[in-house]
Amino acid sequence: MESRDDIDRFFTLSRESTSLFKDRNSKFHAHAFPVKSEEEVKEKLAGLRKQYYDARHHCYAYSLGKDGDVFRANDDGEPNHSAGDPILGQIRSFELTNVLIVVVRYFGGTKLGVGGLIQAYRTAAKMAIEENEIVEDFERCFLKLHFSYPVMNDVMKLIKNEDLEIQSQEMELDCKMDLSFRSSLKGQVIDQLETIDGLEYKLIEKGI
Repeated sequence: MESRDDIDRFFTLSRESTSLFKDRNSKFHAHAFPVKSEEEVKEKLAGLRKQYYDARHHCYAYSLGKDGDVFRANDDGEPNHSAGDPILGQIRSFELTNVLIVVVRYFGGTKLGVGGLIQAYRTAAKMAIEENEIVEDFERCFLKLHFSYPVMNDVMKLIKNEDLEIQSQEMELDCKMDLSFRSSLKGQVIDQLETIDGLEYKLIEKGI
């Protein structure tokens, strides 16, 4: 039987990291990022294409979602499966998700062959991961709360007891809060919400 940790836990990277791998005068600049959406992937790629505007190849791979079921590998002009797939292979080898790795190549004048390219992109991606820190994270659910001030104490007690994270709050004539929590706690959190009179809530299931 799966434990709570197995149900909603995944591993990702803590920050951006870089590495440089060289082979026969070709330079492979690797950048590894934690990401949460394809929109964020596009932003990171656009930034690197601007930074390395004179490079011919910006090859990449990413994996999204707790189970890594949203993914892509792109060779960006290199021979088919010689760049993106080796990068994606390293993401999977380290059992990571919510990760983007981009490897920018500057050609050094000597062709490496498909086998050499596969090895180079694989090595550059691995080096970028090893320069980073692998961290544990959790699939989350999100709540929108709406309540009056007399209910505040009950809401704050729930937040403390269930380790809910406050994403945003508005305190005007009444109170609004956006919260997040581990998806494995959904049942018990909903049970507690139902005990608070005068509280309106909307559950948004499973995000990261």
